[in-house]
Amino acid sequence: METQESGTVVFCDGAAKGNPGPGGWGVVIATTDGQVIELGGQSAHTTNNKMELSGAIAALETIANAPGPVRIYTDSTYLIQGITQWVWGWRKKGWRTATGGEVLNRDLWERLFALTNARGPKGIEWHWVRGHVGTAGNERCDEIAVAFAVRQPPNLYDGPLTNYQIDVLTVPDETSLPKRSAASAGNGATKAKAYSYLSFIDGVPMRHATWAECELRVKGRSGARYKKAATAADEGAILRDWGVSSTLPGKIIAND
Repeated sequence: METQESGTVVFCDGAAKGNPGPGGWGVVIATTDGQVIELGGQSAHTTNNKMELSGAIAALETIANAPGPVRIYTDSTYLIQGITQWVWGWRKKGWRTATGGEVLNRDLWERLFALTNARGPKGIEWHWVRGHVGTAGNERCDEIAVAFAVRQPPNLYDGPLTNYQIDVLTVPDETSLPKRSAASAGNGATKAKAYSYLSFIDGVPMRHATWAECELRVKGRSGARYKKAATAADEGAILRDWGVSSTLPGKIIAND
């Protein structure tokens, strides 16, 4: 770990219970004049990605007039890759993906792009931190986001850094994006192959071989849950989070 001593430091995070479902976002800002501001918000029906974007937007709106460099720390690769890489291609194509589809969350991406653009090409440094490994700023943002998602907003701090009980300025030594064999959807690169796609509607889980099959089942269905599993272990974790025992394969219906 290292301690940041200059510039505004921002941590942001988002959460959605059900994805889509009730969600929240959390932000911790440490300003150059030694103040800390915590922010949080919620949405009745949203996605994790929307909450990640909303947190970053709220942070940049709050410090819009703050001088000097800004360092933003997030555990969302979607957020970092979107605003530093994919957004340029999306804008050039009229907010269409490489395959011609509409860019999801376009309104939020446009707001975020305007805020980042206003700070200049080198005004913001984006840093990736792994979630749930003890990075104090990230853990606090997760607490705030989850609290708002479950409709139990916490007390938000606004005051001197010297009285703040969280070591927000200590950050990991390595904050570059993790290396991946392929990029996520949206930037036109080949996607990493999924182990499975899972959907959950009215208490019935289903495993799908392709995203198209999964999307067909969940599209337009209120309360539907869906997620891509990268490995068998990942699939089991998703199912357990949904309240489905991964030890009961009969509970999972595989598409023919």
